[in-house]
Amino acid sequence: MKKLLGRLSIGSWITLGHPAIAEIMATAGFDWLAVDLEHSAINIGQAEELIRTIDLKGTPALVRLSSNNAEQIKRVMDSGAQGVIVPMVKSSAEAVAAVEATKYPPVGIRSVGLARAQGYGTRFAEYFQWQQENSVVIVQIEHILAVNNLEDILSVEGVDGYIVGPYDLSGSLGDPGNFVSEEFLSAMDEIRRVSKRLGVPGGVHIVEPDPNSLRECIEEGNKFIAYSVDTRILDIGCRAGLNQVEEFRA
Repeated sequence: MKKLLGRLSIGSWITLGHPAIAEIMATAGFDWLAVDLEHSAINIGQAEELIRTIDLKGTPALVRLSSNNAEQIKRVMDSGAQGVIVPMVKSSAEAVAAVEATKYPPVGIRSVGLARAQGYGTRFAEYFQWQQENSVVIVQIEHILAVNNLEDILSVEGVDGYIVGPYDLSGSLGDPGNFVSEEFLSAMDEIRRVSKRLGVPGGVHIVEPDPNSLRECIEEGNKFIAYSVDTRILDIGCRAGLNQVEEFRA
């Protein structure tokens, strides 16, 4: 997964708990997929099944946490996630906490279990080495306080990248969903400026599955891009066909 952060990578969000969704999206060619525990009804058991399905298709599986919670980080990493996407990180202290929860001592504080990731006890030594070098922590920049503290957040050792949550960021500016306001555009410019100077890869979540928006996002220099979400892809696909034949249904 860390290799993908050095180049353009395009993933997507999974909010529906059926393994078929994960299998279809993993087969589609995304560079990575994130199981979303923040804005879905997916539980930890379903998350492991989705991680397993994505993993068996050869696609890196990340988990977007419901919060910056050490116990949840431990459980999804034990389930075989290659890393976590941590929502609403607003300070360097919160970034440090996420990194420490993801890594075993001496780097972090994660406790040891013998679950799927560790081969149920058969590959602990191998997994220990892997997670110290390869597990990924992505922070979500989705509040103006995070923008104000961005240099400190992205300077935390173990933070591998960032992704902007545009809806929450615009909400923190008092105008949810307004992505063209002067304040929002200024915040995005600051994020790009600081991340470029520090050499930290990142990008944004494009909620609507619009190829033109994806192209624009790439042209802006974003490298780590979440392209839409399963429910929006499904909805747009359904409506696109029906809209073409609406005249025959009148």
